[in-house]
Amino acid sequence: MDGRTVDFEAAYNSHWVPLFRYVDRLVGDPDLAADVAQESFVRLLDQAIPDDEVRRWLFTVSTNLVRDDARMTARRRRLLAQQYEQLELTREPLEAPDRAVVRSERIAAVRAALAQLPERDRQLLLMREEGFRYAEIAKAVEVAPGSVGTLLARALARFVEALDPRIAEDEARRGR
Repeated sequence: MDGRTVDFEAAYNSHWVPLFRYVDRLVGDPDLAADVAQESFVRLLDQAIPDDEVRRWLFTVSTNLVRDDARMTARRRRLLAQQYEQLELTREPLEAPDRAVVRSERIAAVRAALAQLPERDRQLLLMREEGFRYAEIAKAVEVAPGSVGTLLARALARFVEALDPRIAEDEARRGR
């Protein structure tokens, strides 16, 4: 391991897919998610941390990179809006089968509901979805491990409240 604590290849093999999936759900853009996950692993090369901390470290770095990108994007949008107040860039939606349309609508509804939540609630729900244990989530969001269950339950309740009622009813009928 060349004097480093991190077994990079093992970390990559274990954490790339869940990290990418987490970031993709966070940003809704697979290309950006791949870039963020890659940058997180590049930064891992310079770290000397225990293997059991690598997962949490990678997810924390990725979350911070997404925040930084969101801030930069917001600044760019403000500048563009000032310069081109009347210009609207729209993209024509592609014609898709009915299932793809329904799926796209559901994804959009879930992303919209997630966007309405406070940042910590989003992070809690997405980390739990990726299989993080309560202790890992507690470290990442800097709360007591005993409070994670309550925080997750409240975050989930706020998510369900923010979710389009038609989607929530449909999901409840499907048993999800």
